Amino acid sequence: MMSRGIIIALLLAFAANGYGQDEVHFETDVRGIFKKHCFHCHGEEETVEGGLDLRLVRWMIEGGDSGPAIVAGRSETSLIYQRLESHEMPPDASKQLSTEELAKVKRWIDGGANTARPEPETLGDEYLITDEERAHWAYQPINRPEVPRVKNTAAVANPIDAFLLVKLEKHGYQFNEPATPDQLVRRLSLDLLGLPPESQWSSELQASEDPEGWNKLVDKLLASPHYGERWGRHWLDVAGYADSEGYSDVDAERPHAWRYRDYVIRALNDGMPFDQFIREQLAGDELVSSPMNDLSPEDVKLLAATGFLRMAPDGTGGAVDDAQQARNDTIADTIHIVSSSLMSITLSCAQCHDHRYDPISQADYYRFRAVFDPAFDWQKWKNPKQRLISLYTDADRQAAAEIEKEAKVIDAAVIKKRNEFIQATFEEQLAKLPAEIHEVARTGFAIDAKKRTPEQKEIFRKHPNLNVSAGSLYLYNRKADDELKKMQKKATDVRAKKPKQQYVRALIETSEQIPTTRLFYRGDYAQPKQELTPAGLTIVRQVSGLPEIPVTSENLPTSGRRLALANYLTDPKHPLTARAIINRVWMHHFGVGLVTTPTDFGVLGERPTHPELLDWLAAEFIESGWDLKHMHRLILTSNAWRQAVRDDAELQIDDPDNRWYGGARLRRLDAETIRDSLLTISGELNTKQFGPPVPVMPDVVGRIVVGEENTNAGRPGAVVDMKGEDLRRSVFIQVRRSRPLSMMETFDQPAMSPNCDQRRPSTSATQSLMMLNSVELIDRSRKVASNLTREFPDDSTKRIESTWQTIYCRAIEKQELVDAQAFIQSVTEDLEKQAAYQAKGKKQPVRSADEEALAVLCQVLLSSNEFLYVQ
Repeated sequence: MMSRGIIIALLLAFAANGYGQDEVHFETDVRGIFKKHCFHCHGEEETVEGGLDLRLVRWMIEGGDSGPAIVAGRSETSLIYQRLESHEMPPDASKQLSTEELAKVKRWIDGGANTARPEPETLGDEYLITDEERAHWAYQPINRPEVPRVKNTAAVANPIDAFLLVKLEKHGYQFNEPATPDQLVRRLSLDLLGLPPESQWSSELQASEDPEGWNKLVDKLLASPHYGERWGRHWLDVAGYADSEGYSDVDAERPHAWRYRDYVIRALNDGMPFDQFIREQLAGDELVSSPMNDLSPEDVKLLAATGFLRMAPDGTGGAVDDAQQARNDTIADTIHIVSSSLMSITLSCAQCHDHRYDPISQADYYRFRAVFDPAFDWQKWKNPKQRLISLYTDADRQAAAEIEKEAKVIDAAVIKKRNEFIQATFEEQLAKLPAEIHEVARTGFAIDAKKRTPEQKEIFRKHPNLNVSAGSLYLYNRKADDELKKMQKKATDVRAKKPKQQYVRALIETSEQIPTTRLFYRGDYAQPKQELTPAGLTIVRQVSGLPEIPVTSENLPTSGRRLALANYLTDPKHPLTARAIINRVWMHHFGVGLVTTPTDFGVLGERPTHPELLDWLAAEFIESGWDLKHMHRLILTSNAWRQAVRDDAELQIDDPDNRWYGGARLRRLDAETIRDSLLTISGELNTKQFGPPVPVMPDVVGRIVVGEENTNAGRPGAVVDMKGEDLRRSVFIQVRRSRPLSMMETFDQPAMSPNCDQRRPSTSATQSLMMLNSVELIDRSRKVASNLTREFPDDSTKRIESTWQTIYCRAIEKQELVDAQAFIQSVTEDLEKQAAYQAKGKKQPVRSADEEALAVLCQVLLSSNEFLYVQ
């Protein structure tokens, strides 16, 4: 009998030689490695390096210039393995195979260099996509799966719960208990509105006996105008919204980009079907029916929607080192924004070569680019100023003409009156001179100075007081000049009534000749290759059977390519779009998507934790008419969403990342919500919507703050009175790529380069320091304290209780009240010893010691985790 040690040694030897393991195939195990490291030189190009093409096993066996590349069953004598093991190939040291990849290649060769199926006789020019690549989950048709049966049916409020609970039950768990009403109402308000709840919502919900009370509260918040502001911000992230061009240090402003921001907010508030939302952003200009010089309000909205395609960083409005490269960079960034936001794929990886991991060829990339080339013709480029479309209508022009006619009557009267004053003043001055020169002077005054005779010129040179003109009249007759100014102001006031010239920054396609799209060799625009026509992804066409995008449309004055793309992406057969959008919706509600890589559904991305739920939601989304608010209702009325924060220690061990949804995820407020909540709590929030952005500027110490520098003040730090505009919601604050607001940057406001796939909240010491020292936070805290002191002038206990309700949205606990009272008393006693909080004669301090102590308490609460995190 063999000893235990010998048995273990034999098992290890068997394992080292691959015995007892699954058979390795080229298509499933090795092709991806070669595609990543080798295909660029040995398969993609027209001429393969060394005559060796690694895309088919039989070609490796046949070999190239150096002979057979592999010997089946013998890795040690296989040339390709020798080169890989010695790191001779790939030649780029940064692209060497990992130890695990090299071991897999060795195991494959030693196992007989097997293929999963017979290989094709030839590949031709068509990009090869394997059965394994076609089988990837993200490319499968969206089919509504059956709702699973669960044991605990009482825990199921809607199908979402069933899909999540079935996995929990499989592992022996259930949903966590529901969160408290206070927690749920705060969570709901911050989720849908990005603002703290109104104080009565929670008490009304708890007092109501209506079983539909929660559903009605959800509907109430979905109908709020603040909903579009909150969820519009989410979409503006993936669209890369910015009020500046970026690209270079100049970072020029985009004065009209805000119309796109307003379009997004209005569309979401109005409940626009999401397929229409996509269609208008991709091809709003192709849907316009009124003339470009007399746009209807509806068509203005459609043009504003195309701002989606004008959000990429763009340096072509100024001096750049390579103007052609800058143009192509802008197009590439636009394609990245479109593909990452609407399809959740890393299409940009195929700009210079075939995608190293996903079945996307370089030709696919440029076929997709061909959809946009008629509007983004890089050889007939429109700089930023040329993209502005005037919003003047025929009615505006007619009104302006009538007003101008009225103003010109006043102009004529001004001219007549001015001439009378000038002539009278001239005569007054002439009367002071000898009579013998009067006639000659009058004649000379009546004509152009250049046409005067030498005698006349000599008189005016010798007597400069005769040079009375419109510019010098005030020197002689101040009263006359003032009268003329009043008349001129009247003309100016009349002209001010003209309809203002406004613009929209849009993408439009002219009816000129459609440019040719060519594949750029290794992404270099200076090396164009074959001509390509517009198309979606080959893999999508093969799996879904969707028709290709036509080169031109017979029914439109434009090529119609972008409209065709929009219809293609929103076709129920398209496997990516609905999944991509609904995964983002889920991510914003739960803190993480069912696919945790929202812009990468490919091989390198994570697989969905609940694929059946993702497909059920995507199918529901499509069948609901792409109704986003319907999907919100489903999620927010599920028991899964209403769970308390996970607190099961055993579940945390089994599922450390909470992928089974056995409780809510503790989430920190994002940057905009922190600022907007502070303004709401202090009672200062200006709820004005829409319009040009509120400007930002550096303060005296270089921090970027909301405000406008007064350049006429003559002293540093002087600012223009914003008249409450600085207190508007963060979504209406200017987004300068080079000037992120210091407060919001600290809390991870994303940089748009070119867009933001998902927020990545951090925890850092700088956040605590900012909350400790922020002038804005101190001001907000003092404002809260001032409001509460005014509301409860004689009841310190009520002030403290209301502080908790205002900031934490819950009632204070007994021990918290005792501790807070002790804190207030201690701080008050310390402050009363300071001169700033003592009366000087009859002059009272700006703030009393007890009010300032309450402000300090408010700052403590506003800096705490309970305020900064959502339970």
